[in-house]
Amino acid sequence: MLGLCFVTMMVAVDQTVVGTALPTIVAELNGFELYAWVATSYLLTSVITVPIFGRLGDYYGRRKFVIASIIVFTGASVLCGMSQSMFQLVLARALQGVGGGMLVGTAFACIPDLFPDSHVRLRWQVLLSAAFGIANAVGPSLGGFLTQYAGWRSVFFVNVPIGSLSLWFVWRHLPLIRQMQAGKIRLDWPGALLVALGLGSLQLFVELLPAHGLGAPMLLLCLFSVVTVLALIWWEKRCPEPLLPFEMFRNRSLAALFMLSLLVGFVMFAILFYVPLLLQGGFGLNPQDAGLLITPLVVCITVGSITNARLVTRIPSPNYMLYAGLLLMILSCLGIVFMHQDTAIWLMVLYMIMGGLGLGFVMPNLTVFAQETAGRSHLGIATALLQSVRMIGGMLGTAIVGTLVTHYYIGGVRAAASGSQAAAWFKTLEDPQVLVNLSVQHDFLQQMQHAGMNGAALLEAARQSLVGAVHSGVALALLVAIIAFIWVRRVPPVRLSRGVKPSAPVGE
Repeated sequence: MLGLCFVTMMVAVDQTVVGTALPTIVAELNGFELYAWVATSYLLTSVITVPIFGRLGDYYGRRKFVIASIIVFTGASVLCGMSQSMFQLVLARALQGVGGGMLVGTAFACIPDLFPDSHVRLRWQVLLSAAFGIANAVGPSLGGFLTQYAGWRSVFFVNVPIGSLSLWFVWRHLPLIRQMQAGKIRLDWPGALLVALGLGSLQLFVELLPAHGLGAPMLLLCLFSVVTVLALIWWEKRCPEPLLPFEMFRNRSLAALFMLSLLVGFVMFAILFYVPLLLQGGFGLNPQDAGLLITPLVVCITVGSITNARLVTRIPSPNYMLYAGLLLMILSCLGIVFMHQDTAIWLMVLYMIMGGLGLGFVMPNLTVFAQETAGRSHLGIATALLQSVRMIGGMLGTAIVGTLVTHYYIGGVRAAASGSQAAAWFKTLEDPQVLVNLSVQHDFLQQMQHAGMNGAALLEAARQSLVGAVHSGVALALLVAIIAFIWVRRVPPVRLSRGVKPSAPVGE
């Protein structure tokens, strides 16, 4: 459990420090058009690898895959820190996503292997939640501190000591447990390829649509994505060992939980990656202060998880916790939409707390409910699919919200610069690095002063455009959270069982 706690800390620290450092990374590497790709490249490769290794873990045991995933994730983190361009960073993040997908598909499914009784499992998951909370507590502040004083590259190198510790504990102490006898297994590589092509083309379509319009190339890309998804469904229904076992989607409870996981992933990643941009680029906070403001959001995910573990077994229906969590997420998104530079700090913190508690009430229950519904033989793949679907939601959330933010920001800057001599400076203003990078900002103001123009007014107009753009993106996340709240009605009542279910594991 200590080894798994360090694994959890590594993933959590990476998510939180990258979100805080991302505006500065984009400002230095000069690639705002690839802002969303730093997140979505990671999520895309994770989505493909999670179900593959979730299924392999059921057959071969999860220990060797957890060890391999730690090595890949840590090595890719070093490559991220050594990147010299946004394109290199995106590629390194994609490799990191492979390691992250292996981790999510195997490490988190080790918990029900070790503790089959769901009540006992909920108590032990508090330890995992505590590790997650420690990482989340220090992650945003650490990301802001390191970015400001040691450079953004250091936020990726933080994973090296954590990865080394987790590798030592897992290598020494994690037992090999198999849920199914390993016979001759044929991996569904065509299914993995179709998932990659379908999701990758959909992501490209969402990202490129605002810049290229709905012309013939974009229509062809959209058609290719639709055909690939249909081919995936056709293939998975006929494959003897499918990557995505569609019989699980015919289970009413599992299907409803998968859909909720998709919607929650959309909202969570949209907030995690664009609220730091709002605070730094829109409100002018430095990375350290922005990290401190984000900290209540991620810390309260853990507080919510621990509170949920105490409450969910004592209330008449565990489903009530889903309603409570999603209501808090709705209120948080609503607060962020109306948050401006003059909003009181305590109110900003309150919005972050509500969002964190909401996620803490929802995410653990989705996992435990899915594990209860799926049974022992499908435990690994059910856990992996739930995480995969959440990552797909996160990928769509960052891509679609990123598209909205880019579109509205550039539109706002053009409106502010049109009809004046400032139009010549549009190329500088359209990249928000001028709002985040102090040296670029200083050079811009000096150049505007030499030209006899009011650079401060233009920067303020750009800031207002960015604030409005992020508000529009979070408003979309708010709509998705409302849909998720309504969707909870489709989840059948869940009863948390006591004792160990049949089909005992084999192995050590």
